[in-house]
Amino acid sequence: MTTLQLTGSIRPARNGDAAAPLVVLGPSLGTTTALWARVADRLAERYRVLRYDIPGHGESPAASQTFSIGDVAEGVIRLVDAFGGARPFHYAGISFGGTVGLELGLTQSHRLASLAVVCSAAKIGTTDGWRLRAAQVREAGTASTVAGSAARWFAPGFIDRDPLTEAAALSSLRTVDDESYALCCEALAEFDVTALVSGIATRTVCISGELDLPTPAAQLMELAARIPGAWYRTIEGAGHLVALEAPDTLAEMLLEHFAIADAT
Repeated sequence: MTTLQLTGSIRPARNGDAAAPLVVLGPSLGTTTALWARVADRLAERYRVLRYDIPGHGESPAASQTFSIGDVAEGVIRLVDAFGGARPFHYAGISFGGTVGLELGLTQSHRLASLAVVCSAAKIGTTDGWRLRAAQVREAGTASTVAGSAARWFAPGFIDRDPLTEAAALSSLRTVDDESYALCCEALAEFDVTALVSGIATRTVCISGELDLPTPAAQLMELAARIPGAWYRTIEGAGHLVALEAPDTLAEMLLEHFAIADAT
């Protein structure tokens, strides 16, 4: 086990309730807390919102040794505890952040009020594919992934509609620590909980982007079918980074999901 130090920022609930329920938001590989900015603004109407960066991204320290998705999940728990999150918290994660959420659902279910797995999967991509990308980044840096990420992250036509959002996301990718990115790829290479997700007891929603390529809608539907009681939603016309493409739609889905969990 590798102990990871993650950095995050918390936004108080706008209603002034210092004891408002906590929502934790996990980012995708190659992105930072900025990924969730517009969604967090909506969620803060009712909740305290904690966003965190994964190793070597944004404000979180770079990593120099192998770690697992489980190690990141443990880092999230330590961060929540540091912010005084004693009560069960809601968790939503996109892609890499979604795998962390699944790990939390399997190992820390008593800490969760609900789980939202967004554009993610029990196994993302292939083991060999992640290892090849790790090797590419170690040789040529994260800048070498920009063109591929632009194609993977967004639905066709989004870049023309919102070039500033696309440019900001890709600019952030260039600042990620190369070795940390490679180690994240290797963590994803080893992550596969397909045979285990039927053991998740936390109230769960699986949300896909209709046009997502890395984690297709069918994969999210299958995941929801494997998790007892989980429900599935899709965001029409969106690609992989739905928090950037359709923040209001995603926020509404999450608020509905959290409210149902809070009422039970």
